[in-house]
Amino acid sequence: MAALGALVFTGCSKLPRWPWAAKSRKTHRERGRVEGTRRGARLAIIIDDLGNDPGEIRSVLALPFPVTASVLPHLEYSAQSADEAWRHGEQVMLHLPMQPIDDGAKAEAIELRAGMSEEQVRSVLAGMLATVPHAIGANNHEGSRATADARLMTELMPLLRARGLFFIDSRTTAATVAYDEAKRAGVRAASRNVFLDDTPTRDAVLAQLDVAARDAMRERYAIAIGHPHPETIAALREGVPRLERRGIRIVFASELVR
Repeated sequence: MAALGALVFTGCSKLPRWPWAAKSRKTHRERGRVEGTRRGARLAIIIDDLGNDPGEIRSVLALPFPVTASVLPHLEYSAQSADEAWRHGEQVMLHLPMQPIDDGAKAEAIELRAGMSEEQVRSVLAGMLATVPHAIGANNHEGSRATADARLMTELMPLLRARGLFFIDSRTTAATVAYDEAKRAGVRAASRNVFLDDTPTRDAVLAQLDVAARDAMRERYAIAIGHPHPETIAALREGVPRLERRGIRIVFASELVR
């Protein structure tokens, strides 16, 4: 069992059952071999908010490059979406609901909130992960209040470390302390550079992809977060091959955490 856990954590998984998945798995493995022999700018693309609709995960999986699928817990299609992404050879993350600063914002039924005890955080996290199989990392959903709460973050991060999960700070507030607390707790972590589709139109997403590309070229890596809007998927299908021709390599989020 320990060996199997190690394989899942490093992004490996058993061979896919479906013929259409095998082609994608081979493509991603070939990309990995290229990445091991070259240096260059790397970009990870995370698609958030999966788990609401099975059609959304399938549109993401149809993209011809590696995508990190971040799945909301406790939804009708959470487990199915995570399982399909894993079988397709993609990486799965828990899109971890956290309390926003705006009390008028739509709250998730179950989320991490400021003032929770360590045991409450442990229980909530375990329940979420039970509905998102194959998750090897997490990033926050909302969380502008929660990620700015140092006490809550110091309770969360050792729990992620104990499970071998990395953390991506979605940076929904400039006051976030999540990345810093993750590093203090010994959790592999990184921060989002660009949101792709705050304006969910083709032109806006393509423009944000260019911003992500500039960040990746300057810093040697970048993380972009988008959502499974049809306009976002179409723009990624159009724009990412252009980035690849510029020498930017599309990688999984786990490759950019430290």
